[in-house]
Amino acid sequence: MGDGTSETKSSNQMWGGRFAQGPAAIMEEINASIGFDKKLFAQDIRGSIAHATMLAHQGIISVEDKDKIVHGLSTILSEIESGQFEFSRRLEDIHMNVEARLATLIGPAAGRLHTARSRNDQVALDFRLWVKEELQKTEMMLTALIAAFLDRAEEHAETVMPGFTHLQTAQPVTFGHHCMAYVEMFGRDRSRVRHAIEHMDESPIGAAALAGTGFPIDRHMTAKALGFREPTRNSIDTVSDRDFALEFLAIASICATHLSRLAEEIVIWSTPQFGFVRLSDAFSTGSSIMPQKKNPDAAELVRAKTGRINGSLIALLTVMKGLPLAYSKDMQEDKEQVFDSAESLELAIAAMTGMVRDMTIRADRMKAAAGSGYSTATDLADWLVREAGLPFRDAHHVTGRAVALAEQKGCELAELSLEELQAIHADITDKVFDVLTVEASVASRTSFGGTAPSEVKKQIAWWRARN
Repeated sequence: MGDGTSETKSSNQMWGGRFAQGPAAIMEEINASIGFDKKLFAQDIRGSIAHATMLAHQGIISVEDKDKIVHGLSTILSEIESGQFEFSRRLEDIHMNVEARLATLIGPAAGRLHTARSRNDQVALDFRLWVKEELQKTEMMLTALIAAFLDRAEEHAETVMPGFTHLQTAQPVTFGHHCMAYVEMFGRDRSRVRHAIEHMDESPIGAAALAGTGFPIDRHMTAKALGFREPTRNSIDTVSDRDFALEFLAIASICATHLSRLAEEIVIWSTPQFGFVRLSDAFSTGSSIMPQKKNPDAAELVRAKTGRINGSLIALLTVMKGLPLAYSKDMQEDKEQVFDSAESLELAIAAMTGMVRDMTIRADRMKAAAGSGYSTATDLADWLVREAGLPFRDAHHVTGRAVALAEQKGCELAELSLEELQAIHADITDKVFDVLTVEASVASRTSFGGTAPSEVKKQIAWWRARN
């Protein structure tokens, strides 16, 4: 028998280089969350001040101890904000780091702060406060993006461009109308944000570990102090609920999808082949080898971040899908996904708002493209229905023959002669040329929500009154 040294070495090697100290090192590494949940410091301190104030009001702790706690917490907040605070992985999370520092600053009174609460309802409160504040920030950023689109829509309510289906020229529209499509999309995103804030506007503090507490606390007081509508109504659900985080990620994913679709259009529109827009230098980069290149990198990165945000939603859904009530340590994995997605979404919205405001619209290129691909063919079919009395299916067939003739001649529909059109159908008159220009086409689309400049301006006015 040896002295055991070789066995110890072998055992340590089994844990691997980072974890040479064995199970204790691994447990500290997997258990600690301070590396990311320190982001919750302001919410944690704010919640603790509200809790301590309530405890004193209810006579659960003395006013003297409350004053010491509040002063100590305010000191810690200043230390963290100034970068003087030293976070410890040994203390696991933001709650224990703050509590340990509070004990150093004010002594035994610090131990009274945790009366009638648990880390379970404490983290639920901190995280919910953070997500609520992030949603409020997202709402403001979406409002700015919508305003940018409203400005461009008003500027280009009469600028003609091709409308697409399947990325093939379909019918002429106005660029203002196209901008207003994104106003609708981001308006829905903002509506989802507002609903999410309403859903989550309940205070978790006071639910304790999972069963509530026997202390005579006033949860309505802390809810009001923290800006919540009311306290949560079931202590088990309170500590096991992460719907607010999932809803944030779902909203972020849908919004990022809208941003990505816009980014894709900007990438396409800025190519020389389309040339509909020219991006400012602030949102473009050059090539390291090709001096003629101007790359839409900001749009491409916005498009890419959508995958990252979608991945965070799937990750948290997967974490939560099999958890029994109430709290499980698995839920520690909720924050990094939300923090990362929030940062990505903020950056994407800000970048897109800048691009929309800065990009140059090349109306001449848009108008030239609007008339290509026989985009007024539907207008010809509609005219045949209105003026010649044809059933739409017959009008569709006649229009198809006219398009085939124009393709054969290598010209646009409006360039066909009256005689050529009458050879296809005798009831066509020279009035048909009033609808075959792109300007006439868009002006005729006056149905509610249509592309006619007059209708676009109505929709802009409606949104301006609500933005």
